[in-house]
Amino acid sequence: MHKLEAHEVPLHKVFGSDYDFRIPDYQRPYAWEVEQAQQLLEDLVEAEAGDSDEPYFLGSMVLVKADGKADSEVIDGQQRLTTLTILLSIVRDLTTHDGIRTSLRKMIVEEGDDLLGLKPKPRLALRKRDQVFFRTYVQEPGHIEKLIALDDTALETDAQKAVRDNARVLRSALVRLGEEARHRLVRMISAQTFLVVVSTPNLDSAHRIFSVMNARGLDLSPADIFKSKVIGELDDEYAAKWDEAEVRLGRSDFADLFLYIRMIFAQERAKQDLMTEFPRQVLSRYLPGREAAFVDDVLVPYAEAYEKIRDFGYESSVKAEQVNSWFRRLAQVDNRDWLPPALWAVRHHGHDPVWLDRFLAKLERLAASMFIRRVYTTPRVMRYSNLLRELSAGFGLDSPAFVLDADERAGTVSQLDGQLYLVQKTRRYVLLRLDEMLAGDPGVIYKFPVITVEHVLPQSPKADSAWLSDFSSEERATWTHRLANLVLLNRWKNAEVSNRDFVSKKSKYFLSGKDVSAFALTSQVIAQPEWTPAVLETRQKELVRILSETWDL
Repeated sequence: MHKLEAHEVPLHKVFGSDYDFRIPDYQRPYAWEVEQAQQLLEDLVEAEAGDSDEPYFLGSMVLVKADGKADSEVIDGQQRLTTLTILLSIVRDLTTHDGIRTSLRKMIVEEGDDLLGLKPKPRLALRKRDQVFFRTYVQEPGHIEKLIALDDTALETDAQKAVRDNARVLRSALVRLGEEARHRLVRMISAQTFLVVVSTPNLDSAHRIFSVMNARGLDLSPADIFKSKVIGELDDEYAAKWDEAEVRLGRSDFADLFLYIRMIFAQERAKQDLMTEFPRQVLSRYLPGREAAFVDDVLVPYAEAYEKIRDFGYESSVKAEQVNSWFRRLAQVDNRDWLPPALWAVRHHGHDPVWLDRFLAKLERLAASMFIRRVYTTPRVMRYSNLLRELSAGFGLDSPAFVLDADERAGTVSQLDGQLYLVQKTRRYVLLRLDEMLAGDPGVIYKFPVITVEHVLPQSPKADSAWLSDFSSEERATWTHRLANLVLLNRWKNAEVSNRDFVSKKSKYFLSGKDVSAFALTSQVIAQPEWTPAVLETRQKELVRILSETWDL
């Protein structure tokens, strides 16, 4: 058995002499996106602004680390350590306070010792391919502005691009905070922000720990704790109701249900963990004395609503197909923040399919607009929180949170009319919604195992290709990645065939045997005799118009 240690460690000690962090080369590279970096900063700013003096926990990390030795191989926690280093380095370079600059510099780079012959060394060493870059542009003082000014040609890896992009958004947000607020923030980060550091001297042991910590459903979940508080005062009938709800949803989705119920009741973004907030914000309304009402009025109805939404299983004599189509569309959005309002609607208006259809149309419009505009977590959750408050107040379909203002509508149209293909997360959603409209079948369901997005005018035409004579370099730059030039296919891309001229590409690639492609969007292209800038311009205006009318933009 290898010795296992777990400690709550404040960040001024995490970034101190007890740890010499190293990211092994077998780990994936730094990959946090802008939204995750923004969210980390937002969480920290919100924690600092709170009235509580309680410590703020950033989660856990797993290390291979021998007792009494500083050398620490990071198995889990790289993304947070790297983003925190970027954040602290930005404040270090912005501050005019000598003492704070010195303290931050020591948290980022360990000072050398001339007497002992020790050179300064960064507290965190990324994978070898990105080490020098990170040391030069982040950990060395005074280089953050050079980092954010780098263009893509100066970046060798996706990790370096992520560092640059996250530094840009973090610096912009920190500048807006002002120096006094930045100083309060880094003081809170240093002294009141903690990580649970789990360490073992053996690599296999560390990987087992990581697997167990990330294997959902193996340990006692918050739902199990809440069950003990509620069911302990009730008879076996209510224990059976609870267990039936968990079995029907499955352990993972059942655990998530409590997050959504908390949101419905609190109508605000979570500030602490579920174990802290759910008893205070939800159970306190039912305990003690009303445990049966919690099961009958909250848990079971919301579990049933969640099952209908998740499985597209709403049933009614009218509008059932339309309602389930909205659930299918919303399920393709890259977040689940829309679920609490949807659950509220099914729970309270599931008996009225006409109302529910109208509500979900408004919800999908709001969700799609925020998805397309890449609205990040905090403002997105705040919008849904406002909606929940308005629903509770009786606004219903007229809730102001559904209204997209002029800037939001213009921003959505701008994204639709721009280089859509380059926004990987949204392009498939937009094209499938457009395909529904072109097919004249808003509820169309495609059951292909693969659906891909393909260019008509290829990204990289061959040197002898007719594409080079049909389109100038400026025209290719304008049209290649825009909506008019994109189609849906039910197969993986074939780079060799996709570079052929238009006539050959239609017959060899966009047709499947003797049958025209199942997608209306692709069938339109097949019907075109030629593919020119003029065709694309006309097509672009028409497709953007259809989407704008679909979402009332």
